[in-house]
Amino acid sequence: MKVLMTGATGEVAGFIRPMLRERYGDVVLSSRSEVEDLQEGESSRPADLTDRAALDAAMEGVDGIIHLGGQSVEDDWQTVLKSNIDGLYTFYEAARGAGVNRVVFASSIHAIGFYPRHRRIGPDDPTRPDTRYGLSKVFGEGLASFYADKFGIRTLSVRIGQCVPEPVDARLQQIWLHPEDFFQLCTIGLEHPDIHNQIVFGASHNTRNFWDNEPAFRLGYRPKHAAEDYESPRSLAEETERDPVADAFQGGMFAAEEFDGDLDRALWSAR
Repeated sequence: MKVLMTGATGEVAGFIRPMLRERYGDVVLSSRSEVEDLQEGESSRPADLTDRAALDAAMEGVDGIIHLGGQSVEDDWQTVLKSNIDGLYTFYEAARGAGVNRVVFASSIHAIGFYPRHRRIGPDDPTRPDTRYGLSKVFGEGLASFYADKFGIRTLSVRIGQCVPEPVDARLQQIWLHPEDFFQLCTIGLEHPDIHNQIVFGASHNTRNFWDNEPAFRLGYRPKHAAEDYESPRSLAEETERDPVADAFQGGMFAAEEFDGDLDRALWSAR
């Protein structure tokens, strides 16, 4: 299987590159610029998400794509629009033109960031984006659904919490995703015969998380890591009250940024 990974110079891509090489052997790395530190089994095909010709070249001969590219944090509307909405549409059109029928889409918990922390939700609950960035991920999940139903491009959308090697604070203990567990989800998206279009949560086996990830488990996801394995008594007891909005919602500081609404009403509406 020849696999393309976009956003290849980003942090998460760096975590899973060795695993990609080991499993698939033929890995195409794409970013806006050339990837310089290529290893055996890797090749570089730079492409901007708004450049259809470059995307066509990047996807030539590819069987599946892990799409990590695009704007990864909150920004002004034009920046988010260019990369995560216009760019994602161009990406899917290029995939359709290239005959690619497997995509793993890096969505985000910020698509549901305005749910309160005490509320346990699953992938079928309505979206509640906490930022323009989160809104663009809602669009991405909808686009994936459209291209699966209309054109047969199977997509697994992974609502990533935070993918880092260790959970370093109390909030990360709730939303943490170990890179090995993320890679396991990627292999499910690229290989599982029953994938059509599915949203799952990108979280390791964290007993304090907010989400019912049953659809991922049904597809065979068995996370190997748990946030509790890294906890100390101090970090378990320490819940820093940085901001009342951040502490109320699953999106944390993304929800708090620019917040000018009615906190009680927002919480009540998502009860």
